[in-house]
Amino acid sequence: MKKHLLLALFACAGIALLHAQTPNPRYVGGDISLLPKYEEHNSGYKDANGKKINDLITWFVQDCGWNTFRVRIFVNPDGSDLAVCQDLAYVTALGKRIKDAGAYFMLDFHYSDTWVDATHIQAPAAWKGSSDAQMAQHVADYTREVLQTLKAAGAAPDLVQVGNEIMYGLCGIKVAPYNKQDSNWEGYLGLLKAGCDAVREELPNAIIIIHTDRPTNSGYNKFYYQKLVDANIDFDVIGLSYYPFWHGYLTDEQVKTKSDKNNLVKAIKQLATDFPDKKVQIAECAYNFTNWPNEGVNYNTQDVWECSKKGQYQFVKDLVDALKPLDNVDGINYWFPEEAGNGDDSDWNAGGATVMKSWLSRGFWDMSQTSSGHAINRTTAPTADNPAENVCAPYYMRNFLRNVPPSAVESVAGGQNAVRKVIRNGQILIIKGDKTYDLFGQEQ
Repeated sequence: MKKHLLLALFACAGIALLHAQTPNPRYVGGDISLLPKYEEHNSGYKDANGKKINDLITWFVQDCGWNTFRVRIFVNPDGSDLAVCQDLAYVTALGKRIKDAGAYFMLDFHYSDTWVDATHIQAPAAWKGSSDAQMAQHVADYTREVLQTLKAAGAAPDLVQVGNEIMYGLCGIKVAPYNKQDSNWEGYLGLLKAGCDAVREELPNAIIIIHTDRPTNSGYNKFYYQKLVDANIDFDVIGLSYYPFWHGYLTDEQVKTKSDKNNLVKAIKQLATDFPDKKVQIAECAYNFTNWPNEGVNYNTQDVWECSKKGQYQFVKDLVDALKPLDNVDGINYWFPEEAGNGDDSDWNAGGATVMKSWLSRGFWDMSQTSSGHAINRTTAPTADNPAENVCAPYYMRNFLRNVPPSAVESVAGGQNAVRKVIRNGQILIIKGDKTYDLFGQEQ
């Protein structure tokens, strides 16, 4: 009874207090851009104990300690790709849910009608044919329009990505992270300045992220981000994608017998030297738990993390453990944690693609459809001596926060290690033994 009372108190009175200002907070969460579509098609989710989750965002916050959620936005998606559905109305509604859950909202501008990444830098159809100056104006006007709409709806982003994996260009303007004759740096930097300045004007306190996709290549990182610094582009965070099958290993220990000595930790430490005033966030990361990728794979990292639910858990644990001691890293976001198949769970015999055309097996839930919902990936069933964070990756991610208290579902009454949630001066505090923490895991 005490446990349920504490959970109810937490949910009703204090969840919005996640936004209480904490010096240098850390951000833990994921990109949940397709969650509303899964909900629309009645895809159920179950927790580590097999219990149905009523609201996935609230569950991530309360049970997993997540405090940040990313959502992508496209200018005018045409519906040809089921996963590209995030227009302004869609993002406004989802952003409002995130803010109402008391979490940080990270907005990911693609500045396109479809996916933008290292190999796709196309401008929106309505902007094509514009000069460099006109394209910069489009970026500025569109950024302001989106942010003004979100602010009016009570869904103002706390973190903003000005572009998605844009090391090689944006809106059709090409650059490269090395000297290349056809790089149009003047035009490209004009786009970034327009976007970043618009964010700063509309949301002066937002954290601005520039997101790239060559995380383990220190030479590329230095060349690229130095270009931005020299041009006085106003940004706060170096955002990196990290997928081991494309980008390599995590630490020196994992690559000591390999020919490629680059690794994520080594590169991030170099970023601390090259750009000491910039924080680093893992804007995207993921690992397959079945169906190893068969296209474009640069590294077969199954010698470190097998392609299984156990391997996925170990990847997340190793990533969190490796990055937690690094002072210049303040965020980890998992990509597509809500992935749960591609069919319509409201019709168990349909089998058609209604949420996405094919699944990637990188999310945290089993792909199979059952009337009781999708089971969470776990290495084994949790027990009192082997809690959920030891068997399920999303629970473990809260350990990236410093001095992390246990999750709400692990609260118990009595004993030396009893956990209590109390409200003092309008702030929720978590008491474990003789220590007190705020909701960010910072000891008080």
